[in-house]
This record gives sequence, structure tokens and C-alpha cells, in this order.
Amino acid sequence: MTVEIGCALCSAAFAAAVVLGAVAGPALLFELPGAFGTVLRHTGSLLATVLFAVRTVSVPVGFRRASQPSQPGRTSPDS
Repeated sequence: MTVEIGCALCSAAFAAAVVLGAVAGPALLFELPGAFGTVLRHTGSLLATVLFAVRTVSVPVGFRRASQPSQPGRTSPDS
């Protein structure tokens, strides 16, 4: 479970950085008109934060729902 949490945090940070760069990047790189640049920066920050939280929570929840074999390492006779 610890590995899955670490993977969730790393992938969430990467996805949030990509979304922040895609949405707020133009406002940070170029001189955009007043309110438009501000809206892009705030929207990018909000989307990145929400994506980080959703991704971080969804990976461990999905891991818990995955069915585990009753006897790990054993296969069924038909395989």
C-alpha cells in the first residue's frame, strides 16, 4: 500500500503541474490583458489543486477495491 500511495503522490504532482502549465502557462509567459490573465492563473491553480486531490485519493481507493487472490502465488489447475 505504501508504494501505491507514493505512486499516487508522484503521478498527482505531475498531472497537476501539467494542468497548471497548460492553463496558467500563457498568462505567466505572455502579457495578457488584466482580468484575463488573472482568471487563467486562478483557474489553473484551482484545477491543479482539485486534480491533485482527486488523483491522490482515487489510487488508494482503487487499490482497495481490486480483488486479491486468496492464495498468492498459486494458480488454478486449469491455467
